Amino acid sequence: MKQKLVVLTGAGISAESGLKTFRDSDGLWEGYNIEDVATPEAWHKNPSLVQQFYNERRKAVLEAEPNKAHVLLAELEKHFDVQIITQNIDNLHERAGSNNICHLHGEIVKSRSTRNSDDIYPISGWELKMGDLCKSGHQLRPHIVWFGESVPMIELAAEIVSDADVFIIIGTSLQVYPAAGLINYTKPETPVYVIDPKQITLNNKQVHFIQEKAVAGVEQLFNLLIN
Repeated sequence: MKQKLVVLTGAGISAESGLKTFRDSDGLWEGYNIEDVATPEAWHKNPSLVQQFYNERRKAVLEAEPNKAHVLLAELEKHFDVQIITQNIDNLHERAGSNNICHLHGEIVKSRSTRNSDDIYPISGWELKMGDLCKSGHQLRPHIVWFGESVPMIELAAEIVSDADVFIIIGTSLQVYPAAGLINYTKPETPVYVIDPKQITLNNKQVHFIQEKAVAGVEQLFNLLIN
């Protein structure tokens, strides 16, 4: 039986594919205030602006390509039972060939009904428009978890982490909750690898730090795990 390898990824892994990290030092995301485009209040106040913002992000995602870090994680499935938990809303893990992915914060290439959150649709192309309706006639919104909304996949993610033989954290500073708390669900004996150019303080004796960006760090870890 293959060891279960669980990987938590954040914005840092997608940054090397050219996608901007969620929140830069100025508190803006691609020039927008987060509160104006990524909250339920923003949707109620100006849904057209929110649609425009996510259409722009979706177009960027579709134009981006998976990088070597994404590809190597997919390659690890030959050696391990790999489960990816991602905070990212892009589909780069899927396009790199990974098969088991839990999206904590939704998926930008999908839409969902404003009436029924379980009514989810793939988006053809990059544009979702006002007037695009679900099967019951309600406006479609991006299938994204906004600030102020619950994270429905967090319980499943915690369950996945609790069963990990190896836990890997890539490109996330572990500042955004509830995802940041997932490390607390690892078994005491489970080794934890953290790949990030910045030093992250974690109170865990089993943590091994690889202080690199995602591509270089995953290359190191790949060689470490399979050799």
